[in-house]
Amino acid sequence: MSDLRGDTGLVTVRVGAGLAALLTVAAGLGVRAVAGAEPAKYAGDALYTVLLHALVVLLAPRIRPGAAAALALAASWAVEFAQLTGVPAELSGRSTLARLVLGSTFNPPDLFWYLVGASFAWSAHSAVRRLAGGVRRPLGATGGP
Repeated sequence: MSDLRGDTGLVTVRVGAGLAALLTVAAGLGVRAVAGAEPAKYAGDALYTVLLHALVVLLAPRIRPGAAAALALAASWAVEFAQLTGVPAELSGRSTLARLVLGSTFNPPDLFWYLVGASFAWSAHSAVRRLAGGVRRPLGATGGP
């Protein structure tokens, strides 16, 4: 949504980002239900970053796709590297929510799958912005033939 005019544009972007976040969670649950352990784990890693991207856009609707993807990837990698400290493992032992958000064990291949998720989110966000930009009218323009 490259040309956000007024509050309506911001609300539209936020609603879209919220829907994207819900769909991402549903996709993650669906993958866990139908895929084997290994494919579900790595799909979950990618979807984790997609979810973070959607949440970034929800909070900052004017953000460009590349910046949102970079922030989501940086946050994903930060959480993964934090697992080297043992703090996420300790918190995960006490809370299911902490386990879902922070994980518990560092796994180097996860870094690649976070990059896959960021790339997908950037592509999808860019496509939506292009499509939305193609139907916008200049401020004050009226419809009609």
